[in-house]
Amino acid sequence: MDIRQLRCLVGIVDAGTFTDAAIELGISQAAVSRNLLALERELGVQLLHRTSRSVTPTSAGVRVLARARHILAEVDELVTEATSGHTRLRIGHAWSALGSHTTEFQRRWAAEHPGIELQFVRTNTATGGLAEGLCDLAVVRSHLDLKRFAHVLLTQEQRYGVLPADDPLARKRTLTLAQLQDHTLVIDRRTGSTTIDLWPENARPRIEYTHDVDDWLAAIASGRCIGLTPQATTTQYRRDGVVYRPIRDAPPVDVHLIWNRQDPHPATQTAVDLLTELYRTPRAAAHATGRAT
Repeated sequence: MDIRQLRCLVGIVDAGTFTDAAIELGISQAAVSRNLLALERELGVQLLHRTSRSVTPTSAGVRVLARARHILAEVDELVTEATSGHTRLRIGHAWSALGSHTTEFQRRWAAEHPGIELQFVRTNTATGGLAEGLCDLAVVRSHLDLKRFAHVLLTQEQRYGVLPADDPLARKRTLTLAQLQDHTLVIDRRTGSTTIDLWPENARPRIEYTHDVDDWLAAIASGRCIGLTPQATTTQYRRDGVVYRPIRDAPPVDVHLIWNRQDPHPATQTAVDLLTELYRTPRAAAHATGRAT
């Protein structure tokens, strides 16, 4: 059995005759007949009732026809996926994409590279979907072994405390880590940038875990938890009942763009150049440890 046989079966039924199917498929009528007969021999069943005026599926043909359509659709999707590398760029992220630069990057990309569709893909994995094959590049803020990937440091983001609006600390303009130690801290240990090591061993907050940004925000808004997050989250996720306050004494969060070293997307370097320009961080270029080829 091969794909041509399935295409001929579907073509005959859709066109109504062997002659019309041959025209649609761009092959001879004899080739259409041979492919159908070969498929029927392979399956051991008759698939079509043939008369001088019509061609209709048998009961077995109806079942095979349904599966054939599904298989052919999958094959077409596979071909599209394999050949779309030059016409689509997928950027993965766990939570906050490019923060305040997201919209500007989308607009600039659409204006300057109209032939390459840009997609942002939110995937709550440590590599923002890159290791899973869900994207071509990924923005990561988590603690990740970057030796596995080519990467560039885009910027460093300040950390913010995330508080219920009615928490007494929400009245302060800035905070310190020590002021958070008596609270319950909700963190995403899979993709988050916050670890308990930010506090001294004898002065650490209680921990609650989550694996989703919406659940994280809901836990904070409920009043039972607080959060700690990079600046990008403050621009991407606004919610009633939640306030963001800068943390004065917390180390910044590195924001890296990563991609597969061995097989980069053709537009990788173009994306790196545009993002470096948008962030306007001189050390981003100096810290680049991988270049697209």
